[in-house]
Amino acid sequence: MTTPVCTSASKPAAPVPSYAPQTRSATYSSFSSYVRARGPVLLRTARSLTANPSDAEDLLQTALTKTYVAWERIEDHRALDGYVRRALLNTRTSQWRKRKVDEFACDELPEREAVPETDPAEQQVLHDAMWRAVMKLPDRQRAMVVLRYYEDLSEAQTAEVLGVSIGTVKSAVSRALGKLREDPELSPVR
Repeated sequence: MTTPVCTSASKPAAPVPSYAPQTRSATYSSFSSYVRARGPVLLRTARSLTANPSDAEDLLQTALTKTYVAWERIEDHRALDGYVRRALLNTRTSQWRKRKVDEFACDELPEREAVPETDPAEQQVLHDAMWRAVMKLPDRQRAMVVLRYYEDLSEAQTAEVLGVSIGTVKSAVSRALGKLREDPELSPVR
């Protein structure tokens, strides 16, 4: 079932039943104030469901349209976030299920471009040059670079291990990377 978004001017507007709990303007007013208040939070939820920010905005728009259509039927307006989140999830699931994948039969498979493999000897030379450059760093900077990039610790974890502040880690690593960029032995890498 689809709900028309726009109606032509030649059609008369459907009359609002007298038993309706709210008038259209009151419904629109309460809905628009809800969207203004909760829109950014709901957009973050939509972004967590899609990879593309534009798709997230479209997803939220669709879910809010469905919510607006059902606005008068929703009894507990304190649970609107849950209703919209469920609409987001259901809409995303429907889009995923309807995703069309085109397959084309062809006589010949296209050849993949050969990716040139790097020479293991060149990789080892680069590794050795990088390690020699790291060893030239002062002890504290070397420790921070090794923990951050060789041990893959976060800035907070590095700061905790070394007993320093996160700002100290950031500035020391920044200075160390600057020294590594200036190292003449690593100039062919750039």
